[in-house]
Amino acid sequence: MFGISVPSFLPIPGFLRFGTRDIDRPGAELSVIGYDDVEELGRELDALRAEVVADLGAADREYIYRIIKAQRGFEVAGRGLMYLGFLPPFWLAGVGALSISKILDNMEIGHNVMHGQYDWMREPGLNSRVFEWDTVCPADQWKHSHNYLHHTFTNIVGRDRDIGYGILRMDETQRWNPYYLGNPVYATALMFLFEWGVMLHDLEAENVVQGKRNWVDVKPLVQGWWRKAGRQVLKDYVLFPALSGPLFVSTLLGNATANVVRNVWAYSIIFCGHFPSGVQSFTEDETADETRGQWYLRQMLGSANISGSPLFHIMSGNLSHQIEHHLFPDIPAHRYPEMAPRVRELCERYGLPYNTGGFFRQIGSVWAKIFRLALPPSLVGRVPVSGVIVERRKTAA
Repeated sequence: MFGISVPSFLPIPGFLRFGTRDIDRPGAELSVIGYDDVEELGRELDALRAEVVADLGAADREYIYRIIKAQRGFEVAGRGLMYLGFLPPFWLAGVGALSISKILDNMEIGHNVMHGQYDWMREPGLNSRVFEWDTVCPADQWKHSHNYLHHTFTNIVGRDRDIGYGILRMDETQRWNPYYLGNPVYATALMFLFEWGVMLHDLEAENVVQGKRNWVDVKPLVQGWWRKAGRQVLKDYVLFPALSGPLFVSTLLGNATANVVRNVWAYSIIFCGHFPSGVQSFTEDETADETRGQWYLRQMLGSANISGSPLFHIMSGNLSHQIEHHLFPDIPAHRYPEMAPRVRELCERYGLPYNTGGFFRQIGSVWAKIFRLALPPSLVGRVPVSGVIVERRKTAA
């Protein structure tokens, strides 16, 4: 049984609600998928993965080397243009080149390399265990909070700390309190300071405030921040400005602006992939003892894509294909555009939603959610949410 739409009020014996809360609310759309169909979906996705892995080779090597070459070229150009920063057009060009360099380093190179997407190359500089990126967050801390916690427990409320990052209300199941009236302010601050927010993510600041974490837990994190963030601050705000001599201030401002541009872009792409309208969340009970197919299903329902040009996809680190990334996090991300039509076809065949849309549509729905969830539920009500009713256990024939 798959691809069947049912009224939200209709109970189905042996099936569990999955990926939605309060399905009795008017306007909620539901699909039904049986246990065997979920497992067959999982087998088809496993087969797609195996097909792409078997095809990895020289073209993938050349691709990542070209991206690294471009990234380094933009960085050299940006640093060089800062020596002419007393002329506004050259300063702007320098900021632009540095911004592109940092975006490529963080998104198409750093994020993807640290997922192990290029470990098969056995290239020391592209090994996920030792790679470091041009941002203040230490790679090992990011891999714990992102690769492990987020990708394992994607959109499970109470387990995935990326839902709100400990400071935002991004899901209706998060209990409202007056603190969340500042949701738009906190989100804006996080956007401009995103690399610092990512660095602090593993701190679990809300647990420190509540006394659930002590100094013994936090000390290794702080030591890592001191080493990594210290080097980043020294490089961008002391060393390179000093090398430009009398242009110290303009170079410092240029570097700071490039960091902000990178932060705003990374925040926007990541939030578009996780929080636009239609992305679903889950409870621990719904996801207990998941099968492989059910894990795939959760990744598909808990993610969203952004449509765009090939250049847009590169500049997003191909996280514009967030659905495919959550399904196959260790596949080289530049392969996602060729995998996406087949994933979408599977969704259509099994009657599942495939959440995609243009950048402005997705980011608009994200900010609408940020503002709506800042307010008490009694003022804004609840928005109908599409979901899936899934047979979680094999029933007797």
